[in-house]
Amino acid sequence: QVQLVESGGGLVQPGGSLRLSCAVSGRIVRVYAMGWYRRAPGKQRELVAAFTSGDNTNYADSVKGRFTISRDNAQNTVYLQMNSLKAEDAAVYYCNADLSYYSNTRILRNSDHWGQGTQVTVSS
Repeated sequence: QVQLVESGGGLVQPGGSLRLSCAVSGRIVRVYAMGWYRRAPGKQRELVAAFTSGDNTNYADSVKGRFTISRDNAQNTVYLQMNSLKAEDAAVYYCNADLSYYSNTRILRNSDHWGQGTQVTVSS
């Protein structure tokens, strides 16, 4: 009923840039929060950047000043602009949404909506 579809990953050289997109579709009532997480090989999933309440944003210390999260509310899409990429940024990036949606005649809320992930590889 609710889908999150990421795009924009790929191979980039150190110092390069990528822009990730995450589009939410389905019978959405309200999006409360959206964000980006990543999981590198052998590591736990970690928060990269997120919109929390309203326009408040939260960034991992390791990406502050290099990554920017933005969104298009009309399109239920969130973006992650990644600049000055480093080898340690390589990971599978996942989009997450906390939202409410129509399910038959009910409105449900679930903060555990995830996309399928998009691979970011940083290598020369």
